[in-house]
Amino acid sequence: MSHVEGPSGALQSYVDKWLAVQPRQRIALVFVDAKRYPSHIALAALEQEWLSAAYGIQEPQVAAAKLNWWAEELSGAAASGGRHPLTQVLFDDDHAHALPSERWLAPVLAAMAQLEEGTAADFASQVAAASELHGALAALETAWWYGDGASSERAGRVATLSHLLYALLRLEQDAERDRLPLPMARMARFGLSRGDLRKPGVAREQAIRAQLEDLLAAWRESEQMTGPLSVFRELESQGSRGLVKRASKAGDPLAVLREGQAESGLGVAWQAWRAARAWRQLAG
Repeated sequence: MSHVEGPSGALQSYVDKWLAVQPRQRIALVFVDAKRYPSHIALAALEQEWLSAAYGIQEPQVAAAKLNWWAEELSGAAASGGRHPLTQVLFDDDHAHALPSERWLAPVLAAMAQLEEGTAADFASQVAAASELHGALAALETAWWYGDGASSERAGRVATLSHLLYALLRLEQDAERDRLPLPMARMARFGLSRGDLRKPGVAREQAIRAQLEDLLAAWRESEQMTGPLSVFRELESQGSRGLVKRASKAGDPLAVLREGQAESGLGVAWQAWRAARAWRQLAG
């Protein structure tokens, strides 16, 4: 790599932002060596930059401006090598030039399209709406790790479900936003108002548990879908699915979800090792 020698350079601050959201991935980095695979790590950090713009900026115009900058950056990156440290790392790798430009632009365009979407009517609609952006991210990611011919069906579904779980974690913070973490049908069934989402209560716990049950059922269904997962996506999916299962049985499901985000230890290391082994066997 001529621009950045792995996460020790300008890339590090963006990697840190990604790891702040997904701390379990620190363990995965043991198996995805930064010196050999800096662009794999850069892609994960880039996805986090896009997600932060799509969901973390409350003013749609500001988010749109940032995403539009990324669209322009990616449109010219193949020729120029890019201006952003993440783009520079990625387009210093032959993988980036082997992928069609539409693959790079699809997640950014999908993120822009959903900026002003409101709360979904029901769980199925929620999954469908989130799948536009997260399916595009998964398609790019799967092509990067396994080649452009690999199916991203399963990756797209688990990426969507992981997002919906993360949105649930922000239930209290996002109670006044146009797009709520719980669909309207769920809110109506348990008689919840926006104000009810900001404080603990029996109805809120029941609604969260019902959401978790739907997420867990969807995760089980994803096992029947085709396509491999990247090491980072596999570790995220394994952790999220286990967390959903535990939280759905807990007296305070939201507390269990929050505590489980920073989970580490031998179990996580074992999952990361298995994910890396599966990747190497498939990718060759």
